Amino acid sequence: MEAAKVRTFETPDELRTPPLASVAIVSIDGVKVARLTFEPGWRWSQSIRPIVNTETCQVRHLGVLASGTLHVATADGAEYDITSGAAYVIEPGHDAWVLGQVPVVAYEFDAPVATASAATPAA
Repeated sequence: MEAAKVRTFETPDELRTPPLASVAIVSIDGVKVARLTFEPGWRWSQSIRPIVNTETCQVRHLGVLASGTLHVATADGAEYDITSGAAYVIEPGHDAWVLGQVPVVAYEFDAPVATASAATPAA
């Protein structure tokens, strides 16, 4: 067994590029890790909903926000901001969008987003 394995998001196993976003995915020992980048103006309901055809995001997210601010609105009416440096869990049934002019960069672990969200490969 190797003592360590390292992968870079500069050479991902998969890259998806929905509008105003990119999702770079690497796999390490069968675990998927995704780097999500959302540009100012990105909103799940405008960028991803037309691809997945659901009213809200149905993916559970577990990650860390590295930069920017992501606003989340849940189907039950709760709203909150996730800011740089915060770890998060977002349950299915939400919309989300970038606040301000700083791109959001987040890292998600064992990421269902890798297979379920933004399911159109880069052109």
